[in-house]
Amino acid sequence: MINIASILFYIFSGILLSAAILVVTSRNTVHGVLFLILAFFNAAGLFILAHAEFLAMMLIIVYVGAVAVLFLFVVMMLNLELQSVQKIAKRYSLMGSLIGGVLAAELTLMMVSWNTSSTAFDLTTTNFSFYRNMTNTQALGSLLYTHYALIFQCAGLILFISMIGAIVLTLRHREGVKRQKIDNQIGRQANDSIQLMDIPSGSGI
Repeated sequence: MINIASILFYIFSGILLSAAILVVTSRNTVHGVLFLILAFFNAAGLFILAHAEFLAMMLIIVYVGAVAVLFLFVVMMLNLELQSVQKIAKRYSLMGSLIGGVLAAELTLMMVSWNTSSTAFDLTTTNFSFYRNMTNTQALGSLLYTHYALIFQCAGLILFISMIGAIVLTLRHREGVKRQKIDNQIGRQANDSIQLMDIPSGSGI
């Protein structure tokens, strides 16, 4: 008997891995973002096969609907030239190769020394009585905001710090551009903003 779930798993996995490779190797950045969207859709299909419908919908709504589309708009607005990107890549190729080699060695050592517990596979089939009468979303929320609440908050803090770092790195001070000054706006007085003028009759425009 043909197992449709197994066939769909191999199809989604194959397309996901191919799209992930094309994201990294694609020369056109717009095509890379489109392949990233394709990878997200196939990852959502794998979540559906694992009976995690909430995660699949969140992946499509949040990552495809917001993050990937934002990447696409940013790439199209920046319009990066391939030659300038290649110059920057050649400038840091030695350092990038060194760091990539260290990471590859660490991953290889981790894979060689990896030991799987004998009870790890039993946990995947264990029926937790506490989550038996809950839906997928309720069980995920209960687990995330109780047992992993601190880790969840730390992840949000890391994302917040990275957002501030991205803003600081991309902030450019250019001459001739008016910027908002909060202190001047707060300390602004009515006498400095409003000027009453007595215009004689008949001297206007």
